[in-house]
Amino acid sequence: MTAVTVFIADDHAIVRDGLVAHLSAQPDLAVVGTASDGRDAVAKVLQLAPHVAILDISMPELDGIEAARQIAAERPAVQLIILSMHGGAQHIFHALEAGVRGYLLKESAGREIIDAIRVVQSGRRYLSPKVAEIVTENVGTRGGCAPLESLSGREREILKLVADGYSSAEIGAKLHLSPKTVDSYRSRMMQKLHLSDLAGVIKFAIRHGLTTLE
Repeated sequence: MTAVTVFIADDHAIVRDGLVAHLSAQPDLAVVGTASDGRDAVAKVLQLAPHVAILDISMPELDGIEAARQIAAERPAVQLIILSMHGGAQHIFHALEAGVRGYLLKESAGREIIDAIRVVQSGRRYLSPKVAEIVTENVGTRGGCAPLESLSGREREILKLVADGYSSAEIGAKLHLSPKTVDSYRSRMMQKLHLSDLAGVIKFAIRHGLTTLE
């Protein structure tokens, strides 16, 4: 069995060391590097190309969300998880828009971080229950007022994949469509549901049982 390679970025040594020990105890996980600031994290992740990178938000030089954005642009195959004490809706939505696949609060880490790594590595999105609750409660109520039945089968399929965290290129590969065609379906789907952003798509998918995000 090939181990899932993991990179950890956090400016607190005790957190980094604790995560390294915790994850290294799992036979299917291998920590390949660490960083204490965002800029170093980006450089090392681009070099090492781990399967999964775990990022804190509050780091020197570059915050975790901007680091995630840069990594996603250069290494889209790296699955990104935010592990932070910040549970505000704004932080969560910015992270999702930056390309983050998983978001956990440090207070609920422990065993959950291992589950999150395995889930995002399998291609799905993982939000801890508290974070998923924040998402559903803090997206404006204007979006998602149209019924699910207004979507075609293909649009519904793309809705679920978008909510699960797949990019247009990844969705295209799964459905044998070009990324441009996927973008067209996605745009039409969002127009039908009166949704304007990714957070709205995720909220709609949760409410209609299309994804559990865990």
